[in-house]
Amino acid sequence: MILAATTNESLAHTSNYLIYSAMAVYLLAFFAHMAEWILGSRSKVARTAAALTADAAGQDAAGTVKVQVAKKGGGTAVLERPKVVTRSASGNRDVPDGPGAAGGDVKGDLYGRIAVSFTVLAFLVEASGVLTRALSVQRAPWGNMYEFNITFSTVAVGVYVTLLALKKNVRWLGLPLVTSVLLDLGLAVTVLYTASDQLVPALHSYWLWIHVSTAIFCGAVFYVGAVATLLYLFRDRYEAKLAEGGKPGSFATSVLERLPAAASLDKFAYRINAAVFPLWTFTIIAGAIWAGDAWGRYWGWDPKEVWSFITWVAYACYLHARATAGWKGRKAATLALLAFGCWLFNYYGVNIFVNGKHSYAGV
Repeated sequence: MILAATTNESLAHTSNYLIYSAMAVYLLAFFAHMAEWILGSRSKVARTAAALTADAAGQDAAGTVKVQVAKKGGGTAVLERPKVVTRSASGNRDVPDGPGAAGGDVKGDLYGRIAVSFTVLAFLVEASGVLTRALSVQRAPWGNMYEFNITFSTVAVGVYVTLLALKKNVRWLGLPLVTSVLLDLGLAVTVLYTASDQLVPALHSYWLWIHVSTAIFCGAVFYVGAVATLLYLFRDRYEAKLAEGGKPGSFATSVLERLPAAASLDKFAYRINAAVFPLWTFTIIAGAIWAGDAWGRYWGWDPKEVWSFITWVAYACYLHARATAGWKGRKAATLALLAFGCWLFNYYGVNIFVNGKHSYAGV
C-alpha cells in the first residue's frame, strides 16, 4: 500500500514564483541576444561570399581561371578553365564557418557574453523551480503537461549550457533557444498550468523516473538537432544563391552569414540526432515494460505508443537516409524536421487532443 503524500503549498507557490522569475531572466537574455545580432559589427561578414565568388587574382567575372602557357614559337597563350566550387562530403559548398553572431567584434562579443550569462542564470532559477515543484509533492516533477513543459525547457537549456561548457561553438543557438523557451513557458503558465497535486495510482512507479525522464531528455536533444537542421536549410539556400552568382537580401547578409557553414550545421544536427537515437529506443522499450507492469500488456496500440513508434521510425529513416549518398543534404534535413514534427505531435497533440490510456495525467 502506498500512502499519499500531502502537498506543501508553500513550496508549490515558491516554484511558481521561480518559474516566473526565470521567464523574466530569459527575456533579458533574449534582448541581449538581439543586441548581439543587430548591434554587433558587420565588418567581418561576407566570408562566405568571398569563398564562393571569384577572387581578383585568378578568376574573372565569368567564373573562369586564366592560365598563361608558353608557345613554341615564342609568346604565350591564355587558356581558361571553369571555376570549380569544392563540396564537402555532405554535398555542401566547402566554405568557412561564419564568424558567429557577434561578427567577431568586441561590442558584439560583449552582448553575447551577457546573453549567455543571463541564460545560465535563468537556467539555474528554472531548475530550482522544477526542484521545488518536485519537493512540494515528494515525487518526480513530470506528472502532467505543465510539469513536463517546465522540465523539458529546463533540460533543453541544460543541453545548450553543457555544449558551451564543453567549448562547443554553439552560441548561434542561443537566440532561437531562448525564444522557444519563452514561448514554451508562456504556454505552460497560461494554458497548461495544473496545481501541484498527487499522482493517480497508476503512475506510482519507479518507471516514472526512468521512462519519462529519458523521454524529456531525448526531446530536448531532438529539439537542438531540429533547430540546427532548420538553420542548415536557410544557410544552404543562402550559399547556393551565392554560388549561382545571386545577391541575397540584407537579412541574409546580416544574419545567415554569421552562422556556421551549411556543412557544419548539417554535421552537427546529424551527430546530435544520431547520439540520442539509441536512448529514444530505450525510452520506448522502458515504456513497454512499464505498460506490462501497469496494464498487463507490453503493447496495446495506445495513441501515445503508436506515435512514439512513428517518431522512432521517422528518425530511423532520417539516419539511414543521411548515411545514404542519394539522400544527403536538404532531403535528409527535411526528413529530420518531419521526424521532430512527429515528436511534437506526440508531445502536444496526443496528450491534448487524443484520448487514450495516457490521458489520466491530464494536461
